[in-house]
Amino acid sequence: MTSMSKGRDQPVRPRGTTPSAIPTPVGATAVLDQHLRFTGWSREAEELFGLASEEVLGQSADAVLADTETGAGISAVGGGGAAWSLGTRPVRRGDGRPVSVSLSLIPLALGVDATGWLMTAMDAELAHREAVGRAMLDGLDREAPVQLVVYDTDARVHWINSAIEKQFGTPLEDAADRFVKDILPQGQVLAEADGTATSVEEIVQRVARTGAPVVDVRYRSATLLDPRHERVWSCSYFRLQDGEGRPIGVCEAALDITDRYVARQRLALLSRASGSIGRTLDIRRTAGDLAELAVPEFADAVTVDVFEAVLSGQEPQHHGTRPTLCRVIHRTDHAAAKDTADEALDAVRLRCLAENMSVTDPAARVLALPLKARGATLGVVAFARSRHADPFEQEEVQLAEELVSRTAVCLDNARRYTREHATALMLQRDLLPRTLPQQPGVEVAHRYLPAAGPAGVGGDWYDVIPLSGARVGLVVGDVAGHGTGAAATMGRMRTTVAALAALDLAPDELLARLDDLVARTGAPPSGLAEAEDQALGVTCLYAIYDPVSRHCVMARAGHLPPVLVTPDGHAELVGLPAGPPLGLGGLPFECADIELPEGATLALYTDGLVEDRQTDIDAGVRSLCAALAGPADDRLDKTCDRVITRLLPQAPEDDAALLLLRVHALAESLVATWDMAPNAGEVARARSLSRDQLAAWGVDEAASFVVELVVSELVTNAIRYGGAPVCLRLIQERGLIVEVSDGGHTSPHLRRAAMEDEGGRGLFLVAQLTRSWGTRYTSRGKTIWTEVPLSPAKLPVTFAGEQFEL
Repeated sequence: MTSMSKGRDQPVRPRGTTPSAIPTPVGATAVLDQHLRFTGWSREAEELFGLASEEVLGQSADAVLADTETGAGISAVGGGGAAWSLGTRPVRRGDGRPVSVSLSLIPLALGVDATGWLMTAMDAELAHREAVGRAMLDGLDREAPVQLVVYDTDARVHWINSAIEKQFGTPLEDAADRFVKDILPQGQVLAEADGTATSVEEIVQRVARTGAPVVDVRYRSATLLDPRHERVWSCSYFRLQDGEGRPIGVCEAALDITDRYVARQRLALLSRASGSIGRTLDIRRTAGDLAELAVPEFADAVTVDVFEAVLSGQEPQHHGTRPTLCRVIHRTDHAAAKDTADEALDAVRLRCLAENMSVTDPAARVLALPLKARGATLGVVAFARSRHADPFEQEEVQLAEELVSRTAVCLDNARRYTREHATALMLQRDLLPRTLPQQPGVEVAHRYLPAAGPAGVGGDWYDVIPLSGARVGLVVGDVAGHGTGAAATMGRMRTTVAALAALDLAPDELLARLDDLVARTGAPPSGLAEAEDQALGVTCLYAIYDPVSRHCVMARAGHLPPVLVTPDGHAELVGLPAGPPLGLGGLPFECADIELPEGATLALYTDGLVEDRQTDIDAGVRSLCAALAGPADDRLDKTCDRVITRLLPQAPEDDAALLLLRVHALAESLVATWDMAPNAGEVARARSLSRDQLAAWGVDEAASFVVELVVSELVTNAIRYGGAPVCLRLIQERGLIVEVSDGGHTSPHLRRAAMEDEGGRGLFLVAQLTRSWGTRYTSRGKTIWTEVPLSPAKLPVTFAGEQFEL
């Protein structure tokens, strides 16, 4: 074992001595008598001057040591018995080469009366190196700002310089022969270059064993002189070896980087804040992001309080009184929870709100800052530290202000989103049907889930529209975009579809007119850079189901096709031609006419039900078919719930709508149809057939009278103005429906007949006697329909300026 590793058995070095890192050069000696003649010549002198002793002894020093440049000797040495230095001079060696030597003379007593001199000589270059080396070691020991520690191979402290003593308050005699963990028990290695964290002892032993240096190890500890404040050092380690290459210890060089480390930690905290605060548009989660970032790195406790109005998306209005504060987050480092002063938090928080500026309480170690964004104060944030921690310094207050400022902007964004989301949701709920009409021959169930993601409420919509002849119109659509604009556009589209459906248009014709309308209103005026209308790109599916024939005619504009579930539980997509989204203009839409089996279910939906960031739309449609397949539920609402639970176990990122329609055919006994020949004699036959059918249905006389009158007028008009084929149909469903079809395409209209006119009052009487009436067109002609209540009250009829009751 080397001498350094045996330090535990040696006395501690006194201050001012250093490890023998630089060898001391060996000097040459010679003895001169009182006449300055050599009487002694050492072996080291022979090596330095290149002269053997027999060549020198008895010779004068002036001859042997003459200055090669000036020729001066040393005979000018005076008496007085004091040692003195001759300085450095060039002399000539025995081989003729010059050598620069440093000479000194020390007086000797050679006898009772005799006097002589001891001459010491040293190579001037080696002497200079020795002086520089000793000065360097002395400087590292006493003056250097770098902190140095020499460990033995067992990682025990062997030597420390004065910088260590000054900062740590530990003298060398107290540190020698001890481990660092015993001197600074609270210290810890933060991280090595590879990110690992070990002890100083392990690092020293590894360097001593492998010889590989370790650079920039971060070490943190308090000191004996300042036990309440931790410092951070950057330490590097390298192995010390003897002349034969054997390890004798490890040297540690450390720099105090506390200020730089704290500054970097603050910058890192701000950098993390930009990526972690405000990741969502949720007020509570945004406040939680700040608390998670600050505890325990910046503070031991954080509270965030906002005004009550902020939670609902509104701006706080003071009006001379302090609004109610609501605690949205309180986070505490449990290790220091008992040391935080809650009562101090409350006091500083109130001062902060009163003064609307940052407030600190150094004694309580509390810092409170207002949440201010865009000129409004949203609340207050309070940071607290335990009584054993440092109070908040000015630089930390500035850091907190930056963190809180970023948080306030994110909270204000969340507040604005909350307000817009609530507005859009309210608008959407007002525009969507709250209840769907119950139509003959169909069961209807529906579900709507608004978007829960940051995009906000979308523009999906659905509707069930009663049509003439006991038919029902089904519509589902999706507006591009989110927010109040999408909700408003959705309402506009739903109203437009309902208005067009009232015209009894076929699905392809309705979509074509809707497409033209969107294309006209969506394009900005020429030369104006206005925002694109959100109606552009809207998808829509429109279907008409007739419970009499069990036929369903449908067309789609860029929308997903419906799913048909047969009575045996098989579910598949309907082969419906795909039309372009609305607003493109100029492209046709195609209808598909399918006969639905008794008890079949038709599912109409939007893409939010079957598509998200993790699910491909094709896979989502397959999942929808799987969820719909199987035995039918007794209630259609149960099927809706099952589909939603299966496809959307969590709140959707986009709006999702589902409309289910289970179809049934009207009983044949409730429908009567007759073909009429195109001649005037058929009118009486039509009245007779209607009267008999109404009697079979048990309709009272009042209703029967109205129906006969309506049939007479409509059949007469069909034969006179429409032409073959003429057909009469009666339907009993929540009243009496009278339909007369003909081959004409001329639109009937009401007109006011003069007193002397013999005709022109037919449709006027029909309009007066029925609940509603209208016309729908088909490829073969048109149908005029009316609805008559089963038990009509006395109907007021105005004729020739006078009012009558029927």
